[in-house]
Amino acid sequence: MPATAQDSSASDEAAARPLVAQPSSFWTLALGTLGVVYGDIGTSPLYALKESLSAAAGGGVVTREMVFGIVSLILWALIFIVTIKYVLFILRADNNGEGGTLTLMALAQRVMGHNMFHIALLGMIGAALFYGDAIITPAISVLSAIEGLELVTPGFEHYVVPTSLVIMIALFSVQSRGTASVAAWFGPIMTLWFVAMAAGGLLHIMDDPSILAAISPTYGVAFLLTHGTAGLIALGAVFLAVTGAEALYADMGHFGRRPIQVAWLGLVLPCLALNYFGQGALLLTDPDKIQNPFFLLYPDWALLPMVFAATVATIIASQAVITGAFSLSQQAIQLGLLPRMQVRWTSESEKGQIYVPRVNFLLLLLVLFLVVTFRSSSALAHAYGIAVTGTMVVTAIMAFFVVWKCWRWPLWASIAVIAPFLFVDTIFLAANALKIPQGGWMPLVVGAAIVTVMLTWRRGTRILYEKTRKADVPLVELIGMLEKSQPHQVKGAAVFLTSDPDTAPPALLHNLKHNKVLHEKNAVLTVKTADAPRISDEERVRIENVGENFWRVCIAYGYMESPNIPRALAILRKQGFKFDIMSTSFFLSRRSIRPSPRSGMSLWQDKLFIGLAKSAADATDFFRIPTGRVVEVGTQVTV
Repeated sequence: MPATAQDSSASDEAAARPLVAQPSSFWTLALGTLGVVYGDIGTSPLYALKESLSAAAGGGVVTREMVFGIVSLILWALIFIVTIKYVLFILRADNNGEGGTLTLMALAQRVMGHNMFHIALLGMIGAALFYGDAIITPAISVLSAIEGLELVTPGFEHYVVPTSLVIMIALFSVQSRGTASVAAWFGPIMTLWFVAMAAGGLLHIMDDPSILAAISPTYGVAFLLTHGTAGLIALGAVFLAVTGAEALYADMGHFGRRPIQVAWLGLVLPCLALNYFGQGALLLTDPDKIQNPFFLLYPDWALLPMVFAATVATIIASQAVITGAFSLSQQAIQLGLLPRMQVRWTSESEKGQIYVPRVNFLLLLLVLFLVVTFRSSSALAHAYGIAVTGTMVVTAIMAFFVVWKCWRWPLWASIAVIAPFLFVDTIFLAANALKIPQGGWMPLVVGAAIVTVMLTWRRGTRILYEKTRKADVPLVELIGMLEKSQPHQVKGAAVFLTSDPDTAPPALLHNLKHNKVLHEKNAVLTVKTADAPRISDEERVRIENVGENFWRVCIAYGYMESPNIPRALAILRKQGFKFDIMSTSFFLSRRSIRPSPRSGMSLWQDKLFIGLAKSAADATDFFRIPTGRVVEVGTQVTV
């Protein structure tokens, strides 16, 4: 088949042009991690120690034993979960340099097989809980920062929620413009933020240097053993100190393993530790400052600047998790877990800068709902931990399959390495489960809804594929029939999109039945998603001649890439095939789906699947096909 795409306009050329990330130095990447990777965990000191001690005290007096115990637990959570589990271990489980929950799922499926339903289910649960995290992070971070203004002006209490709502609306409103122009400032700003946190801690460590003894894990263990249920509840709040650890893994593809590791060990961990030590020393000398130990670390003249800095830091942290939700959605679409949605690129140089309008709108609605419903960071803290702990448990389980099957470790060694991580994560999950009635239900409801959508879409598309396949005609058989009795031929080329390259596309059959014509050159085109995050241009397109005037074309994309059919077809120029896109027609099948009592799904799932199918983005836009060259053929299918 002839094949090169010559775009008809400058806009088409821009759409087809590949996005090439500019090479960056090691230290530039390390600096960038401070704004994107560590934004979330870098704002945890605003509320983590306060909520942990408040839970431990239960409304009573904060004792020295509590302070030592909680500070020790926070420090060892940072050491064991973030440093050992993620920075030193999980970051090694990369898929061609990429990380994240769905990346780990794809890696596990590659070695365990795509028919292993429990692997796919784990990936869905992990992704769904990440969405819960993406909803809670902006709400709790911005609320905790704005609440600092109450210390400056006590009368500001009634304006915390309205101010937070305005910031949230403004933040989500600018997403469509991208963050490339301001992202360069994220790293330097967060560097100043971490240094300011360390300075605040150092100011008060000397108030009671004995707090440094909390580095010993014996204080944390003794606290848990002597405080029963209250200790377990406090442990759930302690986990707030490590929220954002999943970003270490999810953003590995943007920065690389080494910059993330160096930034954590060289700056982020020491600054966080100094701040928590400082808050602990402050409370040892004055337990009444439990109302807001973070901001009270600073003298009165520095209070307002720190509130402003905290607000900027929480906006950066929120931006990072929103961008993560966009990337996760793109991966879920490519892996067949969600219907097609419009994905826009917001930068010509940064491959990770995308915008998903539908996801952005839904996130905004849910974030505003949380701010109005919970109204304070303390109330929202009850909902936070369970989403993150659930994601970490899922990560640990899938990491076991990767270590065992992909790294080919012995079974006993795989269990020995993963079991401690899974044990600690499960304890934190159980501790956070105690907060389900107080707000922990929220991420569970959101997660359950998203998993239901993913399961329904995955199952519905499989049923739809099986039903349509029963009536399909083998492609080779159809070509043989056409060679014996050729219909009238028209000039030009026709590209028929199909999900099954071995059967004749419905659009081709309808074109023959109703128009009774066949183009001079015909391509049966299939778009596949690989287990790899990205595919090189050399491996992108495969073409095979299957008969007179017929070619079978397969275009492969990684699960982190957005399909662009015209650009992919242009690659065929190197293989000696040429055609003019202005004389090429793209035939798509548009199915009208009707519910069936014998579909294999319940009626409500049928209706949900049909609703999702109707809401899916137009294939023409999704595959970036020139709209003037598309012919849609309608068919009706029952599921």
